[in-house]
Formats: sequence, C-alpha cells, structure tokens
Amino acid sequence: MTLQSRGKVRIIGIDPGLRFTGWGVLEAEGNHLRHVADGVIATYGDDSVPLRLKSLDDQLAGILRYYAPAEAAVEETYVNRNATATLKLGYARGVALLAPARAGISVFEYGAKTVKMAVVGTGGADKQQVGLMVHRLLPGATQKRADAADALAVAICHAHHRSTANVWKQTS
Repeated sequence: MTLQSRGKVRIIGIDPGLRFTGWGVLEAEGNHLRHVADGVIATYGDDSVPLRLKSLDDQLAGILRYYAPAEAAVEETYVNRNATATLKLGYARGVALLAPARAGISVFEYGAKTVKMAVVGTGGADKQQVGLMVHRLLPGATQKRADAADALAVAICHAHHRSTANVWKQTS
C-alpha cells in the first residue's frame, strides 16, 4: 500500500498485552487528528494461553471489521526481568501484528521511546504524561484504562511519522 501524505486515513493503534490489550482508532488528515474510538480487550486469566490468544484474535478481528482502519501501528515489546511475562507479552504482540496483516491492513511498529517522543516530546515520559497529552490531542478519547491511552499514543505516533514520510518499519 502506498502511503499518501494527503487525504484522510483511519489508523488503529494497538498496545498488546495478554491480560489487557489497548486499542485506539483515529482519523488523520495532514496534521489534523480526530478520535474515533478506543477501548481495551480483556482476556480471562483462568483460561489457557491458547484460549486467551484466540479471544484476543477474535476481538481484534471484530474491531478491525467494524472500524475498517487503513493502517495499523503496534507498540514494540520491551524486555523485562521476568522472562515468562516477556514471552507472554510476545504471544499477544504476535496476535496484534497478525490480525491486521490478515485483514490486509499495513502494519507498522514503534518503540515505546519513539511513541513517547512523538506524543509528549520526551522519550522518558511516564504513563500519566502520555495519557494527558493523548487527551489533549484527541478530545473525546475515553481512555478507560492506560492501555487504551497507550494505543492511541501509538496511533498518534504513526500519524505524525506518516505525515512527514518518515515511516521506516513496515512489517507487512
């Protein structure tokens, strides 16, 4: 898919997690952003990992069908000290990359520091700062959980990068 710097484009941002996956949809036209929707997909901790991944995939597929984004932006995984938690996050991230790709949507990846820099202006911003700036940039965003704000931040980051033709990491 050829990226267009002009015209309206619908973007979904995804902040993957096995327990909670945040998602946020916005429309970008040049530098103008408009909030469309946001939310969190929750899976049941008592379910097996395969069932949780299936639930995540099914729910993401439904969101993608309903909101019909043209592009998807997914936050890259950070590695923490708990190898098991990192592995499970990787599983969820795999689903977050696969679901839009399977739907024919171009998928882009951004690291947390890049997202924070695009939204707040510093790569060391905390979650509260990110949430405040997302709300300021996208009035009407519900952001019921920080995961939804993070997902919208990923979408905002992609909108900024695509408008300056600096999208460097397409994965589909």
